[in-house]
Amino acid sequence: MQCALGGKDETMRYSFGPFQFDPVRRQLWRNGALVVTTPKALELLQVLLEQPGQVVEKDAILSRLWPAIYAEDSLLSVNMSTLRKALGDTAQEHTYILTFPGRGYKFISQVYVVSADPPANDTFPLPKESSTNSATLPPANGALRPDSRFYVERPTDRDLLSALERRDSIILIKGTRQAGKTSLLARGLQHARTQGAQVILTDLQMLSASYFESVENFFQMLAELIAVELELDAHPSQTWNPLIGPSSNFERFWRREILAKTAEPVVWGLDEVDRLFTCSFGNEVFGLFRSWHNKRALEPTSPWQRLTLTMAYATEAHLFITDLNQSPFNVGTRLQLEDFNQAQIRDLNQHYGNPLKTEEELEQFRQLLNGHPYLSNVGLWEISTHGLTLGDLQAQANQEDGVFGEHLRRLLFVLRKDTQMTDAVRGLLQGHPCQDAEMFYRLRTAGVISGHSAREAAIRCQLYQIYMRDHL
Repeated sequence: MQCALGGKDETMRYSFGPFQFDPVRRQLWRNGALVVTTPKALELLQVLLEQPGQVVEKDAILSRLWPAIYAEDSLLSVNMSTLRKALGDTAQEHTYILTFPGRGYKFISQVYVVSADPPANDTFPLPKESSTNSATLPPANGALRPDSRFYVERPTDRDLLSALERRDSIILIKGTRQAGKTSLLARGLQHARTQGAQVILTDLQMLSASYFESVENFFQMLAELIAVELELDAHPSQTWNPLIGPSSNFERFWRREILAKTAEPVVWGLDEVDRLFTCSFGNEVFGLFRSWHNKRALEPTSPWQRLTLTMAYATEAHLFITDLNQSPFNVGTRLQLEDFNQAQIRDLNQHYGNPLKTEEELEQFRQLLNGHPYLSNVGLWEISTHGLTLGDLQAQANQEDGVFGEHLRRLLFVLRKDTQMTDAVRGLLQGHPCQDAEMFYRLRTAGVISGHSAREAAIRCQLYQIYMRDHL
């Protein structure tokens, strides 16, 4: 039964969009699947859901979530970032939570109360994997949940799980933009949880600019963020020692507050590591990570044996790392995420209920998108949900308002900001080879071209060729 927001009882649940939240068990579900996030983020969600459509003052939230301590605004900001990520809100698009600078936050989505008997297994029923009802298909955008039936496994999946089970020191997940790095990282971290590991996830893309003002700020705020995520009874800013430097402080935090307090393996996932490559202090951060790797050999009985650092990134590290002896990128287990091959496209087509009926259609689809993971999902989603044909996708390839228009416009914007990149792409479109190795790596990182060397460089897919010929 669904009703307007009102009183509550022991079985009440808040319902909004595809989510349901149980305030008694403090569990969040999306389309029947449990959303894994921090307890504090769920407490914050409950405060907002209790007053939907109203601005909840920051001071009221702080006193509710941290009644026994003096909590700074930065602590609330960290938890709000965690909550927004769990809900799928981004810095550009606020579907659920709106910020009122200096005041507080408002939950802006329609909220209902759902009354029902508690499920026997204390969970909501999971959706059937065999369901292919186009009306219930989720939009084909963003990272996929670990349990998504639209996820396509690649050999890299097996390599990642093997590296995690071996407890490798550093695991590197590299791939071009929108190749599925975040989805792969999420599946790896979920596997680590099932194996009994303590898992930490830090998405550098979600961190505000204040984190990157200095190495001191970065390490101290990162320690605070991790302490909040793990609900540690520790406040790094209160124990930070300015005499020993930021790297030593951060290492001490890890050793004392995390590794010394658990006997289990610890897996730290870092997504969007590219943000550190252009930081003035990036080499210092990577040098610290490399030193942790070295401690495994130098201190064989140390707790560093239990730490696995898993980093996902797109940029070529060697273009930015000045001292290779201080780099974690030449000692870690390196995994390269490639675009889908024909068998994987066939697999994805099956997940969508086989909207492409013949091998000929599958081959034409492959030729148009060349296995681009994100675009392949978008194309099959549009065919499945909006009744488009493969011919419709091909006809819209160079249209500004077509199926792929938003993605193509963003790509064009990136190119037009850099005349050298634009000239290199024009040359490739005219059949000229890519002469500059650094330009090859930059274009491949941006996801514009494919190939393993400058001599093999080619525009990534037919869709890009059609659109760029008309717009560059």
